Amino acid sequence: MKRENKSVVTEFILIGFSSFPDLQVPLFMVFTIMYLAIWVGNVIIITTIRHESSLHIPMYFFLAILSSAEICYTLIIIPNMLADLLREKATISFIGCAAQMYMFLAFGNTNCLLLTTMGYDRYVSICKPLHYPILMNQRFCTKLVVFSATSGFLISVVETYFVFSLPFCGSNKIHHFFCDLAPLLQLACARNYIGEIVIFLICFLVVFCSFLLVILSYLFILNTILKIPTTEGKRKAFSTCASHLIVVVVHFGCASIIYLRPQSRYTMNADLFISVTYTLVTPLLNPVIYTLRNKDVQIALRKSLGRKTFTQKI
Repeated sequence: MKRENKSVVTEFILIGFSSFPDLQVPLFMVFTIMYLAIWVGNVIIITTIRHESSLHIPMYFFLAILSSAEICYTLIIIPNMLADLLREKATISFIGCAAQMYMFLAFGNTNCLLLTTMGYDRYVSICKPLHYPILMNQRFCTKLVVFSATSGFLISVVETYFVFSLPFCGSNKIHHFFCDLAPLLQLACARNYIGEIVIFLICFLVVFCSFLLVILSYLFILNTILKIPTTEGKRKAFSTCASHLIVVVVHFGCASIIYLRPQSRYTMNADLFISVTYTLVTPLLNPVIYTLRNKDVQIALRKSLGRKTFTQKI
């Protein structure tokens, strides 16, 4: 087909969950509850860490930053998805789609790097406890956060550029509920093999290498924990890592399935529900896991609630 017979795409139609019309209203209700829980849970964690002096240590500093990033991460996708569930036709402009992808990937990359940073923090805390206050001082922790955010946003520029430099001149229907890499690459009416290789390598470096660094940190941690003579000491050391490790496995597991596989293996419906996991379930897991499994946060919450109750009585 000749180029002039093809119309240039100026907006995209998000198919999303329209293939399941009977489920759209129930999904809207479930996703709304989950989204509110994400906001409430992460805001509680941020507020508690900010106001409780006992939590002013690197581990909880990184957790507060991660919770803030999760709020922004979901804000880019979920409100628009909820609105689309109630619309007959969900559309997004070409520029809007590019902006959504850029911000989503930026915060997604940042979260991967933050989880890696948290793994390093646990390694230093358990394997080098005497040097921990010196190595993980406030200035260095701030630099790690700035590096994670800056790298995440710069990497996203490259990924978004290679996707939106492709010509979109055929169908404008995205079989997804937001503008993500795989469905847009499938939609392009030409292929840039170099660009696809670059995108894959970036995803590999961010997802797989970050996960590998976390696992390496935990191998050193496990080696150190096994040398602790008492069972109580081993349990206490491992309990400080369990919450982070659960979040890491879920986050990187879903990201690997979506971003570290050939484009030819893209499946619409399966990817749709896997995407729900890392856009809704994982951000919800963070506050739930860190609240239920972390005694320090539980104690700080009780103190905070106790102070509020006492103030109200006065």
